[in-house]
Amino acid sequence: MRKISLIGLAGVVGLLGLVGCRQEPADAVMVKQQPAIYPDYIGVTIPVGIAPLNFNVIGEDIDRVDAKVTGSKGGALHANGEYADFDIDEWHQLTEQNKGGELTVTVCVRKGGKWLQYQDFKIYVSPYALEEWGVTYRRIAPGYEVYSHMGLYQRDLSNFEEAAIFDNRQVPGQCLNCHMSNRTDPSRFVFHVRGDHGATMIQIDGKREWLKAKNDLLGGSMVYPYWHPSGRYCAFSTNQTRQGYHIVEKERIEVKDLSSDVFVYVPTTHEILTDTLLQTKDWMENSPVFSPDGKTLYYITSKQHSDQTQYKDEKYNLCKIAFDPGKGTFGDHVDTLFNAVSMGKSVTWPRPSYDGKYILFTLIDYGYFSIWHEESEQWLLDLKTGEARPLREINSPRADSYHNWNVNSHWIVFTSRRDDGLYSRLYFASVDDKGRFTKPFMLPQRHPKEYYDESVYSFNTPDFTKQKVDFRAREAASEVISDKRVGTKVRP
Repeated sequence: MRKISLIGLAGVVGLLGLVGCRQEPADAVMVKQQPAIYPDYIGVTIPVGIAPLNFNVIGEDIDRVDAKVTGSKGGALHANGEYADFDIDEWHQLTEQNKGGELTVTVCVRKGGKWLQYQDFKIYVSPYALEEWGVTYRRIAPGYEVYSHMGLYQRDLSNFEEAAIFDNRQVPGQCLNCHMSNRTDPSRFVFHVRGDHGATMIQIDGKREWLKAKNDLLGGSMVYPYWHPSGRYCAFSTNQTRQGYHIVEKERIEVKDLSSDVFVYVPTTHEILTDTLLQTKDWMENSPVFSPDGKTLYYITSKQHSDQTQYKDEKYNLCKIAFDPGKGTFGDHVDTLFNAVSMGKSVTWPRPSYDGKYILFTLIDYGYFSIWHEESEQWLLDLKTGEARPLREINSPRADSYHNWNVNSHWIVFTSRRDDGLYSRLYFASVDDKGRFTKPFMLPQRHPKEYYDESVYSFNTPDFTKQKVDFRAREAASEVISDKRVGTKVRP
């Protein structure tokens, strides 16, 4: 079938838009307010090539939705049905044509046999490219006592296609978590398996190794990984984790450590690089990440309390130590980069932007496991000025947590419970050259209301990926169950 060009389509679509709003003899009645839509895409900024921002109009007795989208630099498209469902190819053409411009959305609804037309709203098309194929994330059902259904998934951001990387139905009873690519490049990919067949999986250029989950010289499993930009090292923390349950309103689960330390792993030699400054007796070191130039290791640290009832006294600061990539050695002192304890707060999940300008982190009242902390919010540390600020542009009254940068450091993905307070969803926001963030938008779905209403899964630990993760799940499942593991050793 011959396709109509987008330019030629504009006039036709404009007419269709009018017809869509006027299927009844009388003209649509103007409403002096913008429509209530789900997800809330009003005033958001999107990258070129993102999947269409399909939406539902919220309200009773709405039996038809008509939406027309017009570009400030030209082009238009139209959708008419039970909800706004836009053609993927036409949406991509429109966003490409209007890069750095804006889209005006006109929404009409048929209600009680009459058409109503709402005030227009804007969607802005960022001048900053996304430069990523998609995102990876863990999808997990809310379970507190056993490992329920969960898995690591990947999603093409240009459309609505989702695929499992590894699902625990292939390895029943196991928990899959803590996955990470190297600067969004999945040719170096790592994740942890927790359970009876526990292991840490490292895949480099398609070759997998399953490391022993524990080492006698380490306090616990190898978790919370982060690759060195060279790909020659991977930082981990080793944590003895405990889970507790609150009996007070708005607090559900608390994950804390009995102990934790930080180290660096060398995949080519299976060696572990340790330092007394990173493995202290009275302090817990956690969540290590490398700077973009690979010469600094950032991490969080808290004083250790032997009394488990003092979990609210465990507050973490953000620290740094020098790292020599050539020798694989650490500096001789530790600096505190952000003193959250002096504020009566705790910092967690530091993530440096790949351009070296910022560290994005989460601030909470205590501990480091922020995803169930309703007060959890995102902060930005400017590495040039040393100043840190709360990101009021993107924070919400509910838990905003796990986050990562895209490769050009102009986009972030993070989790938030702002939608319903129960499930964490994925949100995206852009950041300009002055560190200003745009209003976040929820991960688009083809049938948004149906998808999120019926979903019983939370999204967490998201990361961008520049290409689809190539992982042979069936072979990997056999390897997990076989319990064949590669041993590690501490470098003398």
